[in-house]
Amino acid sequence: MAKKEIKINGDVFVPMISERRIKSRIKELARKLSKDYKGTIPVFIGVLNGSFIFFADLIREVAIDCEMDFLKLSSYGDAKISSGNVRLLKDLNCQVEGRDIIIVEDIVDSGLSMEYIRNLITQQNPKSFRIVSLLYKKDVVKSSMRIDYIGFSIPKDFVIGYGLDYAQRLRHLKAIYRLKKSES
Repeated sequence: MAKKEIKINGDVFVPMISERRIKSRIKELARKLSKDYKGTIPVFIGVLNGSFIFFADLIREVAIDCEMDFLKLSSYGDAKISSGNVRLLKDLNCQVEGRDIIIVEDIVDSGLSMEYIRNLITQQNPKSFRIVSLLYKKDVVKSSMRIDYIGFSIPKDFVIGYGLDYAQRLRHLKAIYRLKKSES
């Protein structure tokens, strides 16, 4: 059962998306991906650290053979909003050229990280390039890049849990929580 509130560093977070809703939506996304990539062996690329829980749950639900790899970027530090400065911390180990690439991301907010990843990957001539994101902040996105598979569209609230962190903490929560707006 999800906690009613999470308190950290003077901030209060309240439930936003339950564990049950997350699991159900992941199964739907996995069915769609399995159908769209039937007869192929795509490469699923998780964006660390945030996507690791979503990535693991999604991969276990797909009904196709696939390969896996990870990228690690930095754009937040310990802040609640993206710095806008994206840096590559871990590059790919897989071959991209001629392959179907599926980027697995926990959240797309500004879209700057996705722009960076798209430029990095498309320089290597993949057969196809698609993005699946658990969360999408439609009111914050600064990019016109298409997100092909979206778990949930959410408002611009700061969120934690299910892989999403607050200064590297609280990724372990099974549900997603949003920062409670002050009553003032």
